[in-house]
Amino acid sequence: MKIAYFGSEASNTHIVALQTFENEELISKATILDCFKAVENGEIDKAVVPLENSIEGTVSTTLDFLYEFDGIRIEAEVVMPITHHLMIHPENTEIEKIYSHPQALAQCYHFLNNEYKEIIKQEFGSTAAAAKRVAENPEKKYAAIANLYAAKFYNLKVLHSNIQDFEQNHTKFIVISKKDESLKLSKNKTTEKTSLILTMPEDHAGGLHQVLSVFAWRKMNLTKIESRTLKTGLGNYFFFINIDGNWESVLYKNAIEELESINVKVKFLGHYEEYLLES
Repeated sequence: MKIAYFGSEASNTHIVALQTFENEELISKATILDCFKAVENGEIDKAVVPLENSIEGTVSTTLDFLYEFDGIRIEAEVVMPITHHLMIHPENTEIEKIYSHPQALAQCYHFLNNEYKEIIKQEFGSTAAAAKRVAENPEKKYAAIANLYAAKFYNLKVLHSNIQDFEQNHTKFIVISKKDESLKLSKNKTTEKTSLILTMPEDHAGGLHQVLSVFAWRKMNLTKIESRTLKTGLGNYFFFINIDGNWESVLYKNAIEELESINVKVKFLGHYEEYLLES
């Protein structure tokens, strides 16, 4: 089975893919869009992409592609603690530029502001790609923010460990495919959930309340509701919703029928389980 993942080798997404699919062929993709396209055209069987970080929030591009790509489902969600480390080439002692993914830079903002305020911070495609840039340019005074696996993989020296601003730094990743099934893993299961994307017919007073009431009277626990612009004009949104618990109740399934009866477009992304992985 072929599994795509976002980012370079030794990226956080690669680590998630290694733990989730231990004996499968893993294929690196440069962008989240590339992962979705590979699933859509059948080039690979599944893909692992980031969805949300506990500090920086939702990865908006992933939400947008879940809306845009028809026929793609979520098979599982995996949560991994994230730690960031500042690393340099072993031959260097000085730093003139620090590379990392935008979210990693944001998650280490206070450390960087206190310790390297005057140093240039350069956004990069992924944390692992930043580490690779440092490894391939020993003559440059570069540093990277990445994970320990990347430091070992690229033979870099760690100057500062655990530089993230908050200890409780976790990222949620999702496994996507074209199959309408739930992936079962021999990992620590934390919960199960259902994801929907809802598109309102028009913006009118009480519209969102009308939608939420469909879930409320059925006592369905919404653990997430987030709006994203449809990019068709100001005030036009779709809503990404997570519902906690199983999806066996007839009442739950009838909720979609009730939503459609009030002209809400419903995209069912799947019922799946959430797992907690090691860092």
